Amino acid sequence: MQILVHVTAASTTTKQVLKLAEQMGVLRVRDLTSRGIHPEYLRRLYRQGLLMRTGRGLYVAADAEISAHHGLAQACKRVPHGVICLLSALQFHELGTQIPHAIWMAVDRRAARPRMDYPPLRIVRFSGQALTAGIEEHKIEGVRVRVYSPAKTVADCFKYRNKIGLDVALEALRECWRARRCTMDELWRCAKICRVQNVMQPYLEAMVA
Repeated sequence: MQILVHVTAASTTTKQVLKLAEQMGVLRVRDLTSRGIHPEYLRRLYRQGLLMRTGRGLYVAADAEISAHHGLAQACKRVPHGVICLLSALQFHELGTQIPHAIWMAVDRRAARPRMDYPPLRIVRFSGQALTAGIEEHKIEGVRVRVYSPAKTVADCFKYRNKIGLDVALEALRECWRARRCTMDELWRCAKICRVQNVMQPYLEAMVA
């Protein structure tokens, strides 16, 4: 009788973990321990082929559909307070031709540096409105992913033009305006927040001339 109870409890927990994987998209050890479930279930279900491991300590259901933005979901699962920015935000919004080899993420200047092996991160430190303004929330594979809006991303690109290149910022601006992904008011507001209105002004005026 004790064996039967043990097997039944294990089966129930297995179903609970698989249900969590379906609901949350990406599972971490803390997702189980916070619910009183031993993390060994992740490894056990992985060995049984019911879960896939997509990164160190990250698991998804074996039949989960992996999106083109899977890396963003993984990064935001590990660093939920971060915001996808710059080249990764451009790629998410389909602006420009950049294909970043790492996930660009903004965090608070005072935050500890995230530690993770995969996916690789490029951390940029923002503060004040530059950190909090223009954030959009999206769901990718069940994970909440925070990404800067097209207008805020363009302004960020001008602010970090010495790091990513002025040509990248100009391409982003042209495509954002051509595709009507933002208004001129939004661009001006974000330029002021990022303190690049003087840099962007001649390009903005040329577009509406």
